[in-house]
Amino acid sequence: MSVEIQDIITFVSAFEPFNNLPEAELASLCGNIEVSYYQAGSQILEHGGTIDALHMVRSGSVEVFRRTGELYNRLESGEVFGQMGILLNGHVRYPVRALEDTLVYRIPSQKILEMCDLVAEFGDYFEFNEHSTLQQEVLNQADENDMTTVRVREIIQREPIYMSADTPVRECAQKMTEQNVTSAVILDQGSTATSPEEDDVLAPGIITDRDLRMRVLAAGLSLETPLREVMTTDLITIHHDAYVYEAMLLMLRHDIHHLPLVNNQKVTGVVSLTDIVQHESQNSLLLVRGIMLQETVEGLIELSPQIGQMMVRMQKEGANSHMIGTAMSVIGRAFKQRLLQLAEEKLGPPPVPYCFLALGSMAREEQLLVTDQDNALILSPNYHEDKHGLYFKQLADFVCDGLHECGYTYCTGGIMASNPQWRMTLQGWKEHFSHWIEKPDPQALLNASIFFDMDGVEGKTVWAEQLIRFIVGKAKNNPAFLAALARNALNRTPPLGFFKDFVLEIDGRQRYSLNLKRRGTAPMVDVIRVHALAEGSLSQNSFDRLEDLAASSLLPEGKKDELSDAMEYLSMIRIRQQVAALEAGEEPDNTVEPETLSSKERRGLKEAFQVLSNAQKFLRFRYTASQKSL
Repeated sequence: MSVEIQDIITFVSAFEPFNNLPEAELASLCGNIEVSYYQAGSQILEHGGTIDALHMVRSGSVEVFRRTGELYNRLESGEVFGQMGILLNGHVRYPVRALEDTLVYRIPSQKILEMCDLVAEFGDYFEFNEHSTLQQEVLNQADENDMTTVRVREIIQREPIYMSADTPVRECAQKMTEQNVTSAVILDQGSTATSPEEDDVLAPGIITDRDLRMRVLAAGLSLETPLREVMTTDLITIHHDAYVYEAMLLMLRHDIHHLPLVNNQKVTGVVSLTDIVQHESQNSLLLVRGIMLQETVEGLIELSPQIGQMMVRMQKEGANSHMIGTAMSVIGRAFKQRLLQLAEEKLGPPPVPYCFLALGSMAREEQLLVTDQDNALILSPNYHEDKHGLYFKQLADFVCDGLHECGYTYCTGGIMASNPQWRMTLQGWKEHFSHWIEKPDPQALLNASIFFDMDGVEGKTVWAEQLIRFIVGKAKNNPAFLAALARNALNRTPPLGFFKDFVLEIDGRQRYSLNLKRRGTAPMVDVIRVHALAEGSLSQNSFDRLEDLAASSLLPEGKKDELSDAMEYLSMIRIRQQVAALEAGEEPDNTVEPETLSSKERRGLKEAFQVLSNAQKFLRFRYTASQKSL
């Protein structure tokens, strides 16, 4: 074997999917390779032209374009192109141009097709690559975890029973015992229906075995008491086609054991926490219940190491970033809720009502391990600083100090309820947001990037909902503000160089690395937020905001899915790096060293950063202060 052929084999075998080929087949394939040289700027493949070889970059780099002329990808040494034309109709689908002086290995189509038939892993690689690296990673993630494919209605083990609100508790308890269920659905206040088909309105209540114990037996009520007097009303429900993980997180978030399933405004079943625990191995989310049972701050501190352990388990079991971010946020909320309860036990009941706000990533349900605390307080209209100020200062200090001890570090920018600047009435908050929207100076835009993502954690959470509606309504109708917010979203650019390399920074450990949050997910969140406000979306989560944009004219066709895939990919790389750090006994952070990633992961990162770059460019002309409407 010649030295030249051996050099080709050594190079080719270092990359997917050629590393899956047996030695003899690899040698046969490499023996048929032709070497071509292209000057910078020269066209390698023309759209619609015939293609008779797979191309592999030996040195240099190339740009791949869509038929519209839009840049699709940049490829470098070891990466391949032209596979889709080979597998489909022998014609080029994506034109390719040399970005710099480039050497290309040309592998005859016939040899590629032979290897696809001979080696399954080799064929799978090219057939799956009909999708971009981002799309394929997201598809693989969904395939690996049935939490995103199993509907909650599929895990219910028993049919629900339906009762009238006039039914005595004795009769209901007997029926529940006979049917071996732990809940009954109350169809209507005065109904005698025994199935949902006989009623045209959403059930007003549910009765559970816990209700019978606490509200009837413990209270000493007569067994002839009608269910309407002891049933649970103001139901929290979920659509019967929702996924298992959505139901689980909703139950944990609201600390409920039974969740009615609804379809066409009728309760079709009830899923219990037991149903979910029996179905799912990922019951580590029951950490939430442990948090709510702690009697001291010290107890909460002792539980806090389990947060990282839970994230490791979820990542290992195939959860996607949306599921992990939501779970981490639910746990963070639970810490806040329990700390607030402990504060009230210590300080006494609040003198006036309040709403404790979560801000930033927790409000978006995108929280990961490396995070600080961002929170605030909405106070009652009856709040008076001289009468009530000391109480809420002590409450806020108790909660913020407790969060810090549990691993949610103090916000370096002071965005915390312990800062008196961020404790005000609902009217005060509306005035602040009005000022930020009407006069979007740099500080106002900085505040917008934090305070525009909010969620009520405890207390009068309806005030948070009212404030969100106010914010969205005001921002949507202010083109000048949206234009300013769009410009601000361009400040943090993805770390891509002019040609093909990552732009690296020195991190806290004196390593050259990429900050996936500051240069990736954070600017992606900023881009999505601008579009969501322009659309009038009330959602807080970035993926939910993108879903709200699905039918909108704000984004070109296909861009919503591109943004979603890029957000998912960047988030999962962050998660994997944080999990790897935990397993290595190191302090997790948001950085990654590119050389620690596989060629496929680096390729995916470049695709994701390119999607972000294109999305930022789109903002420049989509939102201008002169636009009258959006």
